[in-house]
Amino acid sequence: MTPAGLLLAPGAGATRDHRTLVTLERALAPFPVRRVDLPRSAVAAVTAVGRLAATFAADLGVGTAQLLVGGRSFGGRMCSMAVAHGLAVAGLVLLSYPLHPPGRPEKLRVEHLPRITVPVLAVSGDRDPFGTPDELRTHLATVAGPLTLTLVPGAHAPADGPVAAAVQAWLRSVPGASSATIDG
Repeated sequence: MTPAGLLLAPGAGATRDHRTLVTLERALAPFPVRRVDLPRSAVAAVTAVGRLAATFAADLGVGTAQLLVGGRSFGGRMCSMAVAHGLAVAGLVLLSYPLHPPGRPEKLRVEHLPRITVPVLAVSGDRDPFGTPDELRTHLATVAGPLTLTLVPGAHAPADGPVAAAVQAWLRSVPGASSATIDG
């Protein structure tokens, strides 16, 4: 089944117009990308992901199982939780996934990861305060679906350069995708 589009959510305190999401949308054009805002409450945000994915899928004339969902930091985590709670999608794109609050590695946010069975791309900075490369490798390895972890230089994963290239390459590898789907 060919992925029909990508729903992207921002990090905590940011909006759908965050530079990372806008840059990634431009890099993926003409592949359909919908940038969305989420409530600040985790419970409300997970629910919103399901609703927003259903609306985007309907607008594209497909089911949510043909969508990719994800986002930056909080947005990616909320999408991963929605998928772990049963939202049917084709895959997850996690940019700067927040394994734990900075300096608080004992406060992990990973209990839902083993329930994710779809392909996952995780792109993070190699000096990200929300998870070291070793922490990411260890905890993201619990994802039940195929995982691609890409590390880029810096504290966070900006959307341009190697991050956009990593997302484009991964999108081509998702079952059913082709370079025509991603590259127009």
